[in-house]
Amino acid sequence: MAMFRALNRNIPYLRQQFGALLGNTSTSVKFICGVVLVSYGFSYSEECIRVISVTPGYIMPPSFWLWTAFTFCFLEIHFWEVLVDIITVGLCGKLIEPLWGQMEMLTFFAIVNFGVAVLTTAFYFILYCATFNTEFLFTVNIHGLAGYLAGVSVTVKQIMPDLVIVKTPLGKLSNRNIPLAVFFLSVLFKIVGLVDGTYPTMFFTGLIVSWVYLRFYQKHSNGTRGDMADYFTFASFFPNVIQPPIALLSNSIYNGFVKIGLCKKVVKKIDMANPTGVTIVPGSDQHDMERRRQIALKALSERLSKSHSDKQPLIPKSNKQVVIPPNMMPSPSTSQQNLAQEHAFQNTLNLPPIQQNNP
Repeated sequence: MAMFRALNRNIPYLRQQFGALLGNTSTSVKFICGVVLVSYGFSYSEECIRVISVTPGYIMPPSFWLWTAFTFCFLEIHFWEVLVDIITVGLCGKLIEPLWGQMEMLTFFAIVNFGVAVLTTAFYFILYCATFNTEFLFTVNIHGLAGYLAGVSVTVKQIMPDLVIVKTPLGKLSNRNIPLAVFFLSVLFKIVGLVDGTYPTMFFTGLIVSWVYLRFYQKHSNGTRGDMADYFTFASFFPNVIQPPIALLSNSIYNGFVKIGLCKKVVKKIDMANPTGVTIVPGSDQHDMERRRQIALKALSERLSKSHSDKQPLIPKSNKQVVIPPNMMPSPSTSQQNLAQEHAFQNTLNLPPIQQNNP
């Protein structure tokens, strides 16, 4: 009861904060946040959870509950996860949607969540084949936006990779480190029981799906697809020490996909106008990528500066009186002498006399 009373007292403040977060965002962003908030009410019904969530044993024949691949992402069991989802989607509407557009953001949302449903189901089906434990098929409920949160972290890494978030004694934490750091944090939360067992799996599959889409398939305004920049390789998600073996493994998988036609081979050509001498094709225009990164940095800087100015206290202006030292104040005899000189000067010019106002 105390928790509900505290929540009721903070409802106006929360409403104000979420209003500021979702203000000036598109209808799609507000719709996603509203559906996630409303769907939280269904989490109190076990039957609703079973119908809305993806259950590996039911999404496959003979049950064939295909609709759950499109509804599972809107259901959260814990209210703090609902708040995290709304904040993340709201930030996407503020930072990512202005760069991509509303349709591209919805496309990314649908592809990532559908891919997470497919890959996570395949993962638990593999576990069933290895253990023959039917609990992996009929008691596991896949739900929530954990995969989309991973996709957002990958997107932030792509747009603003060098932005430093916090400095620690062990080093700097930048956007390059966010996806892997949040993944290990989700594993820790799973161990202590703060999230469901499916959360780390969904987050990891979200990393894979979002990176593959942004790396090879996302269509840009200049007609190119993907982002073949060196800072956006799969190995760049990991620490520098283990990047060489990761790069060897990922390149081998990539070459296999090229042979079967799932990916296009990266072609490099010499460009004398480019100081580096190398241009990567296919891939998004480097000028376009730099422009989008600069726009994102500028927007973030403006929001941070505005937030900082709003928090500045208003300092009232004080009316300071100028105090003249006693040794600088004119004496009465000096004032009388100056007045006599002014009268003599006026008589010389035939001007009217100066009238002295006594206090």
